[in-house]
This record gives sequence, structure tokens and C-alpha cells, in this order.
Amino acid sequence: MEIYPKTSTQPEVQFRWMVRRDLPEVLEIERQSFEFAWTEEDFLRCLEQRNCVGTVARVGEEVVGYMVYQILKNRIHLLNFAVAPQWRRKGIGTQMVERLKKRLVQQGRQRITLEVRETNLPAQLFFRHCGFRAVCVLRDFYENTTEDAYLMQYRHRPSLKEQEAASQQLRRLAS
Repeated sequence: MEIYPKTSTQPEVQFRWMVRRDLPEVLEIERQSFEFAWTEEDFLRCLEQRNCVGTVARVGEEVVGYMVYQILKNRIHLLNFAVAPQWRRKGIGTQMVERLKKRLVQQGRQRITLEVRETNLPAQLFFRHCGFRAVCVLRDFYENTTEDAYLMQYRHRPSLKEQEAASQQLRRLAS
């Protein structure tokens, strides 16, 4: 379990793998957050896949947010992400995205992708604030409506320190 220290405006958030006993709280956040909410079966079906990861964010004993993502060959694809309404705008979502960005670097991938409904302006603005950019429009993307989605992407740009470490690694392998 990772603990992120609180700042003057942010609560201390703990992260851990999502487990079955988290589902009642996760489903309540899901219902409060989305018109077309995932069901328990949707979560279970997704989390049964080998390349799918669920993480919960907790403050104390309360689940205050979650994310579900797929680890693909060259990227991480964020499938579901929500923070409980009463915990929004307190830095929890930003901490969740930062944790995902760390995973990106640790796993040697270069980008994170996700889809956002065209009508979900708060999510679009949040992810843009976190460094994501809309890269294309996915027409008639959703099964339950004819609504379009924006494919948003965060691309990791290695720091000079990371570039130098990679160069040294390549030189060692070449010799």
C-alpha cells in the first residue's frame, strides 16, 4: 500500500489493489458519478482479465475514489476513473493520475489513453489539467447512446536524467 502525504489542502490518501469487499463502495461512487454506470458484473469481468488492474484510493477506512486500467504492450489504457462527489476538488483525482503516471515510467510505457464523453466537460478539463490532450474524436462511440467520445492521451516525456540513464544502459548492453 502506498501512502501519499497530505498537503495543507489535500487529505492523506492511501492506495491499494481493489478487492471484492471494496465493490459496494466503488459501485456507490460509480452510481453517483455516471449516468451509464458500470455494474458489479462489469467490474468483475474486467478485473478477471490478466492485464486489468483496479486500484482504490482511501482516506482512513473510506474508499473515496478508484481507477481501473489495462496494461497494454506500449501504453496504459484507463477504463474507469471516479472520485466520490463529496471528495472532489481536494486533490485526490490528481494524486490518482500521478500514481498512474509513475506506473507508466516503472513499466517502460510511454503513454496513457482514455475516452471521455463529449458531454463530460468536467472530466475533459480535469484530464487536460493533468497533462492529457484530446487526440481524436471517436464517432458514435458508446453502445447506450449515439454520443461521441474524445480519445485523450498523456505522453510521457523522459527527463534528462531518465534519458541519460537509458543511454548508459544501452552503452552497457552494447559493450
